Amino acid sequence: MDTMIQFAYVISAGLFIFGLKQLGSPATARRGNMISSTGMLVAIVAALLDQGIVDYQWIVIGIVVGGAIGAGAARMVQMTSMPEMVALFNGFGGMASLLVGWAALSPDAGTFTLVTIILSILIGGLTFTGSLVAYGKLSETIGSGAVLFSGQQVVNSLIVLGILGGAVMFCLDPSNLTWLFVVIALSLVFGIMAVIPIGGADMPVVISLLNSYSGLAACAAGFAVDNNILIVAGSLVGASGIILTQIMCKAMNRSLSNVLFSGFGSGKQDTTEVEGEIKPISVEDAYYVLEAATNVAIIPGYGMAVAQAQHVVKELTELLEQNGAEVNFGIHPVAGRMPGHMNVLLAEADVPYDQLLEMDDINPRMENVDVAIVIGANDVVNPAARENEGSPIYGMPVINVDAARTVFVLKRSMASGFAGIENPLFYKDNTRMLFGDAKESIGGLIREFS
Repeated sequence: MDTMIQFAYVISAGLFIFGLKQLGSPATARRGNMISSTGMLVAIVAALLDQGIVDYQWIVIGIVVGGAIGAGAARMVQMTSMPEMVALFNGFGGMASLLVGWAALSPDAGTFTLVTIILSILIGGLTFTGSLVAYGKLSETIGSGAVLFSGQQVVNSLIVLGILGGAVMFCLDPSNLTWLFVVIALSLVFGIMAVIPIGGADMPVVISLLNSYSGLAACAAGFAVDNNILIVAGSLVGASGIILTQIMCKAMNRSLSNVLFSGFGSGKQDTTEVEGEIKPISVEDAYYVLEAATNVAIIPGYGMAVAQAQHVVKELTELLEQNGAEVNFGIHPVAGRMPGHMNVLLAEADVPYDQLLEMDDINPRMENVDVAIVIGANDVVNPAARENEGSPIYGMPVINVDAARTVFVLKRSMASGFAGIENPLFYKDNTRMLFGDAKESIGGLIREFS
């Protein structure tokens, strides 16, 4: 039986790796998700058999309750709330690792096991509360800006020292649970203190980093309970999360340490006055420009998610193509509020994958674009990142929509984006502002074409 269980673990690990590879492309992501889910099912069944005597009553109750919550969330949560839900998933994963590590504590635990227990509790605890703070910032139930105060790094250093001291004392005397409770409490506090200095504009990076933390916590819990597949799965999640985090940082031209410790925009405020005037355009006039266009680029942002406009965008795309225009989408790596946010939205609307171009692919084409339609995006198309050395986002790679012959910006108002930075694109000579709800504005364009 033990040989069969270990073989099942190997099969499960293979499915995880193959599924993760499939997730690297929008065309195969759904299949990859199914393959990975199958691998997890095999791992869970094998782990239950590996435990020998298990009270399946509670297992069944957990499956029913968890399945009901998951099914309800999948159906009820809007796409605009997907980043917040991902943050909660990361947090719950961290809390699960904390509880598994705690449950693994036994009187005869060796030093190595005690260290892994501490690591699973520490990483799991800070992932849980850090994810809750990220959820609050993303949902704007708390302020999305960076929260900084005098002596903050000193406080964080004292918390870290307290965690290290408590961990050492617990390993020396594991019968004294007081030190374990100290580590648990301080890890929860540290999660809050680690995320509150990070501004809302950096939330995509935080989401991917917390995802990595949840994997590392699971890996540590795997060592604590001596379960090979949990170690493998946690390592895969941790490594992929770190890689994704690095990609996101590169997309913003910032280091991870800068994201974690600088407090976005807190020390560098843009005082440059934007010159020019806003030039609004009506739906009817926008239609005449689009009707004559042969090359159109659509740049989606979080505003498209808020307006739930992805389906009408797809319909407009089809009408433009029927009119003889080539249509592509420019996807910035940090557009939206989580990694891949825009890809998920457009996939939901069945936009062909080959029309989704990454920033490095769309920028060289932008000079040949007749009309660039910016839907709710702000910071990822801000030319101040190239032109204004005093801007907090200076040096960040952006989609150069201002190079297009005409730019339509669909916004509800002139309010700044999530980063709170003025966008000079709105005042350029080739930019026209189409104010209103994006879904209604695009619906108006569709009616004009029809």
